Amino acid sequence: MSSAISRQISLFRIQLENRRFNGAALQILDSILAAKDIRSLLEIRSALGDLLRSEIAPVLGEIAKKSAYEKLLTVDFFVKAFALVGDTESCLALKYEALVLRETKCAVDHDLHVSYQEWYAFGKDSLDNGFYTIAVKGFERALLCIQSHGNIDPDLDTFSIEAHMIDEIKKLRDMAATLVASHSVYTESANYMKRKAIHDEGKWTSRSDKRQEVASVTFRNGIKRRNMMKLQQSQRLLQNTTP
Repeated sequence: MSSAISRQISLFRIQLENRRFNGAALQILDSILAAKDIRSLLEIRSALGDLLRSEIAPVLGEIAKKSAYEKLLTVDFFVKAFALVGDTESCLALKYEALVLRETKCAVDHDLHVSYQEWYAFGKDSLDNGFYTIAVKGFERALLCIQSHGNIDPDLDTFSIEAHMIDEIKKLRDMAATLVASHSVYTESANYMKRKAIHDEGKWTSRSDKRQEVASVTFRNGIKRRNMMKLQQSQRLLQNTTP
């Protein structure tokens, strides 16, 4: 990593340490990632991802008692930052937390209300990126939003929209749930095969040890018999030559 890149990363780290979660900090981050070769970009993204992950936990702890809007602004900054460095998992995890926070506060402030379209988009993004468990949660939330009848445009045919979207969301939810189950079966199968391989290897080693032991005993006994035969032959020759 070049010294110029290291200086830019240090500058971005200072922005995080000073809790400057704003557009200027994101511009610095974007400039670090701009126009780099593939090898350098992977290295830089990894370093920046580690930096962001090391900061997110203490930052969330610090803003725990702040207003919902302050929390959401901070979370939105990290969502965008993680998206820039290519950490999709952290990006989606924070999006989920932000949507849940808005839902818990929307009774007091209707501007924080979460539409079913937002939950649907979140579930779709999670599904497309392979995060099936969180996709199921997103689609379930979208269904709850539609069933609450608070997300439909009154100028449209509410019933037809609900029927269409419920079918679509259920289909995607079931697909995600199936993929979760398939992944669990695959993981369990992989673990079983690994345990079986270790067990079989132990049995084979044990059998090999026994076979080696038997072979060793047979070999030693063969030597003893051979030596005994030579001794007997020597004794007979000695007896024949004795006057």
